[in-house]
Order: sequence, then C-alpha cells, then structure tokens
Amino acid sequence: MNERGALTEGVYMILVSLLTPRHGYAVMQNVEALTNGRVVMGAGTLYGAINNLLEKKWIVSAGNNPESRKKEYVITPKGMETLQYEILRLGELLQIGMEGMKNSANSEMPGKKQGEAYEN
Repeated sequence: MNERGALTEGVYMILVSLLTPRHGYAVMQNVEALTNGRVVMGAGTLYGAINNLLEKKWIVSAGNNPESRKKEYVITPKGMETLQYEILRLGELLQIGMEGMKNSANSEMPGKKQGEAYEN
C-alpha cells in the first residue's frame, strides 16, 4: 500500500519521468520539457528526491552499465501505484474546481449579475 498523501510537484514529475528509465540529468531535462520550462530542477533537489524515492521503494536503479558513470532509475510497481493514486487525486481536485467555477457562474454573488463570470 502506498502513503496516501499529496505528492510535491517535483516528486510527481520525477515519477512521471521515470516511467521510462532515465539518469538524473535526463530526468531534469524531461521535467523541464514536460512543463515547458516552468519547472527547472537543480541537481541537489533532484538527487535528494531520488534518494527519498529509493528509500520508499518507489524507484530503483535500472540495470546500469558498470562502465558508465550515469546511473539510471525507473519507477517500481509501488511507485506506479502511488503515481496512479496521485493522478486520480489531482483529477478529483480538477473536477471539484471546474464544478465550483461552473456553479459560481450560475449563482449571484455580491457585485456580480447572475450568469456573469467572476473575475479577479
């Protein structure tokens, strides 16, 4: 069973990146590409998270080439379960937010006419 807490964005992106075996620098590049440059991970942050994920057994070292300095990692079944749970949790949050926004557009709020969208 996985730990049922919200993942940080960084851990979430690392797990998504490790659906395919990658070494640390490739994970950093992939996270940056997936988020269109919005999330840029430093080496210290990445390797601290990797060590934590290894301890939790959410990722493992992939069959690494002993002649290469680059160590590859890949998600485990336990990590996959955790990622799937987080995807469901995030989907639920998105659905709740979308319903809330839809309902607020159809209700009266102070300073707002019915049917008028709320703007901040």
